[in-house]
Parts: sequence; structure tokens; C-alpha cells
Amino acid sequence: MKKKNQKKIKFNLGNNFALWVMIILGSFFIVQFIPNSLSNTIDVGYDEYRNHLVNGKINHIKYDQDNYTVLYSLKDDENKFKKYSSAIDASEKDEWLKYGAKIDFVPKPGLGLIDVIFNIAPWLLIIFFWFYMTRRMQGGGGGQGGIFSFIKSKAKMVSPEKLKTTFKDVAGCEEAKIELQEIVEFLKKPKKFTNIGAKIPRGALLLGSPGTGKTLLARAVSGEANVPFFTISGAEFVEMFVGVGASRVRDLFEQAKKFAPSIIFVDEIDAVGRHRGAGLGGGHDEREQTLNQILVEMDGFDNRDSVILLAATNRPDVLDKALLRPGRFDRQIVVDTPTLEGREAILKIHTRKIPTDKDLDLLTIAKGTPGMVGADLENLANEAALLAARKGKKIVSMLEFEEAKDKVIMGVERRSMVLTDEEKKITAYHEAGHTLVAYYTKNTDPVHKVTIIPRGMALGVTAQLPEHDKHNYSKSYLLAKLDVLMGGRCAEKLIFQDTSSGAGNDIEVATNIARKMITEWGMSDKIGPAAFGSNDDEMFLGREISRPKNHGEGISQTIDNEIKDFILTAEKNADNLLKEKEEQLHILAKALITYESIDSKQLSKILNGESLEKNNDESTKKTTKRKRRTTIN
Repeated sequence: MKKKNQKKIKFNLGNNFALWVMIILGSFFIVQFIPNSLSNTIDVGYDEYRNHLVNGKINHIKYDQDNYTVLYSLKDDENKFKKYSSAIDASEKDEWLKYGAKIDFVPKPGLGLIDVIFNIAPWLLIIFFWFYMTRRMQGGGGGQGGIFSFIKSKAKMVSPEKLKTTFKDVAGCEEAKIELQEIVEFLKKPKKFTNIGAKIPRGALLLGSPGTGKTLLARAVSGEANVPFFTISGAEFVEMFVGVGASRVRDLFEQAKKFAPSIIFVDEIDAVGRHRGAGLGGGHDEREQTLNQILVEMDGFDNRDSVILLAATNRPDVLDKALLRPGRFDRQIVVDTPTLEGREAILKIHTRKIPTDKDLDLLTIAKGTPGMVGADLENLANEAALLAARKGKKIVSMLEFEEAKDKVIMGVERRSMVLTDEEKKITAYHEAGHTLVAYYTKNTDPVHKVTIIPRGMALGVTAQLPEHDKHNYSKSYLLAKLDVLMGGRCAEKLIFQDTSSGAGNDIEVATNIARKMITEWGMSDKIGPAAFGSNDDEMFLGREISRPKNHGEGISQTIDNEIKDFILTAEKNADNLLKEKEEQLHILAKALITYESIDSKQLSKILNGESLEKNNDESTKKTTKRKRRTTIN
């Protein structure tokens, strides 16, 4: 505690140093230049002085030879002093003695040490104060930042000794690692490339969805090359003051050149790298000036600088073309969603420090996580470890990983949310409708799990997982997906002759899919293979605010009618299937009310007429303990 207090005191004194200097300066000026208002000395003129002298009223005279000042006291009041200042000299001594005045001569002062200190100290303090404030403005002051420190780069430099990340810590993006390996080789052995006439790569742009590992890859490149790593976000360049962003860019590149070979990493470069000259603000706003300075600095790279610029973005479509041309970002490296093998490798990395059970099969977990990126898988492994810790276990088993997977895919269980019997019944039939349509419809994904336990914002969830990674979607697959989405609403209409708001999200998703099928993917027989653009693109100041409409009103009406037909057809298909399987719909709904959660294996048993054992799995045990069973008449 003492050390902390000492640091705090020092910090406060440093912040208030300027105030203390001003107080001391003020004291000196008060002492030297302001007369003492408490003194009993009265200034008099020549006539009054001569009257007192000639009439013999003066008792004692002090004559200041340096200032030619007469300070005298009267006989009737020796405590009060009169001061007369004039060009009077010591020749009047005889006259003073003539009128009976006692005389003291104040000698001329010498230049003693005290006098020197009192005369010079204020000016020394002024000079020191000016020097101190100048240092603060320039960013000095012991690393506390100065008045103009906002023009300095906010990039954080990580020394090679602190960089522990290498390519061994990165998985699921082997092609990207191969592309970046060449940059590592250049930083390690630049002469290998320059001797043969090859130019230094200016930079590499990492493209990919959020969480795919772009930042981790950049750190791994620096760790492999063992060079300083400067990291900054694109948003940190731009401030409200004009010219600050450009100044920070210049300062960043100057720092990187001093420590060359080095790497500059700009995360979310789309914050400053968007299209110029369009939208509000014209072509002269602060962001565009910052971008222009980046372009200038990249062009100004010398082959001997050995400075590589890495940048990352998940919006490559908004970047300025001048930034993407060869000679600036020579490489555009895609960091895509990991494959099955990539997901397994990522899970192995994130479970290295987690004690796991022997029965843990990471390949099985990877098969059940299609579409997940590195950040999702890291979160999954962490959630599994947290679940094991809550249970008091010392190792993490397959059970915890399955529970964590359900939590990530379907959301957090909200068991504290109590549903009425009627709400539970409606939810059960709704999810049973989704499940049955998904189970019996061709070209759709298998059902992974169905639950009526509230998760996230939903009262129930039917989770489907593809058997393998999908990179392309057929028309039959998308139409089947529409059928599944409408299954819950159709089940409610069939059983209750009514619908609820629970189908709101299903309708929204179905409408978006149908719109893309018609306007972007050319899957409408009436409209044909024509693209009419999407209205879902984000607006920003680097693009046109108003978009020209590339089709007429007639086409717009046709698109709306086609969307409606797609959804109504899907609803009809789901309705016909559920009427055909109504008996199984009742059986599945009753099972959901009893067990609350049913996985794919239990689903097959139920639909094949087999009975489920009580306490069949962990979720069933929880349900039994909670005693929330309801019967359907």
C-alpha cells in the first residue's frame, strides 16, 4: 500500500507542478514589485519637507544614497515616518545638522548572495517554466503526453521479445499462412530477394469475416519474423481536428522506419480507407486526408526500409480502388471460414491448456459446428471449461462440450422463465411442426436438437446442422428451408385454428431468403436470371446516398408477387405434410412437453413408435428434478 500511495503522490505532484511554479513566481513578484500596504511611511512633497526642516520639527533623518531618498521622523511623533524622494545629495548634511536633525547614511548596497537570488530567481523560474511547458506541448513530461500529443500516433509497439505468437498458434487458414510465409522470409532474409531483383512487397490485405483470425495471423507473422509489431485500429487515426489523422499516419511510419525491419498492422482499415469523393462531405474531409497520407506513405517506401504494412477488413467492397492497386497492397489474402479439418485443428489449439477426458472426440465436435469461425470455437472451448468448473470437475468431458455447443448454437437456457401450460403447449406444437417438416422434407438439413426451454430471445428452438460444409445453395435446398420455416405457423393453425407472434422471426427469415432467390440468384421462373440488386447494403459516407433504381415499377410489383408466391407455396407444402403426419405431430408435442429437449437420436425413436426411457440423458434428469410435466388431453 505504501508503494501505491507514493506513486499516487508523485503523480499528483507532477500534474500540479505548473501550478506550484506559478504560485512561487507570484510570491516573488508580490514581494519585489508591490509596496507594503502595512507600512506607516507617508510620502511628502518638497514644500512639506522644507517646512518640517526649517521649523526644527525633524528628529531623525535616514538618507538612502542609492535611491536619493530622505526618510525622516518628527519630534512630536517618532513612530511615523515621512519620505521625500528627489535629486538631493549629501551636501545638505550641514543644513540638516544646522536644524538639529540626527543623520544616518544608508550605504549603497552591494551584490550579496541574497540580493542575487532575489533578483535573478524570478527570471530563472520564468525560463524554467517556459521550458517545462514547451516540453509538455511536444509530448515530453515523462510519458504522460503533452498538449499536442494528440497528433502523435496511438499505435502500440510490441517488441519481438514479447511476441510469443507464431504460425503454430494459428489453424484453419493454411492457404493464408502459405501466402504470408513469403513475407516472413523477406523480413528474415531480404537480400535473398533483392539480389535477384525482386521488389519488397508493400503490404498485404487480410480479408475475411469477423473472428476468422486476421489479427492473430498478423501477430504470427511478426512473431515468426522476430521483428517489432506496430498495431493500431483504423478508427484511431480520425479525430475532430483537421489534419490530426494525416499527422498520426506520418508519425506511425516514421516510428516503423526507425525500428526497421518491422510490421505495421492496421485493423479495420475500412474506417479510413473507404471510397473518396462521394457522399456527404465532398472529397476534402478529415477521413479522406488521412487516406491520402496513407497512400503517400506507402508510395514512399524505400526498398531498404523493410517495413511491411498489414491491414485487415471484413468490408473489402467499400475500400478505395487506389488502396487496392498493386504497389500498395500487393497481396489480398482471404481468411475464410475454416473447413472441417480446420475446425478440428483450431479446437486442438484451444484445448491445449484444458485438461480433457480421454473420450473427448474433437472431430465429432467439429462436425457439429459448421460455419463457426476461430472466435466461435475458442468461445466454445472456454464455455465447456466453465461448465466443468461449475460442476466441480477437474477434467472436461464430451458432455460439457455438447452442452457448450448447444449454448453457442441455440443460446443460453432461461430456465427461470416460467411458461404457462397453454404457452408451453403452443410452443411444443410450434417446434414439433418445424421438426416434422425438417425430418420428412428432402434436401434439408438434419435436425440436431429441438427444445421448448426458452433460449436467448426464443421460447423454443429447432436446431438443424448440415452433414457437411456448404459453400453453395441449390434452389431445392432453399425451397425446402422455406417449408421448414413455415412448419411452426402451420402446426399452430392446424391444432389451435389460430396463429401466434412466435412465427414472426420465421416469416422475416423466409421473406429475406425468398427476396434473394428472386432478385440476386435468378431462381424465379417468372423473372428469370436477372439481378435487381439488394436493398440490404449498408449506407455510409463513402458511397452514393441515393441509388438509381435499375428496374421499373412493373418489375417491383412482380418481385413482390413472386416473394408472396414463394412463401405461400412453402406454407401450403408444410400444411399438407403436417395434416398427413398429424398423429406424429401430437406424439412429438407430448414428448417435448414431457422431456423439454430432444436430440436427433431420441427424435428417431419417437417417430418410429419407440418409447423413451425416463432419465435418458442429462437434460431429462434436470427436467425430472424440476417436475414441470404437463399432459395433453
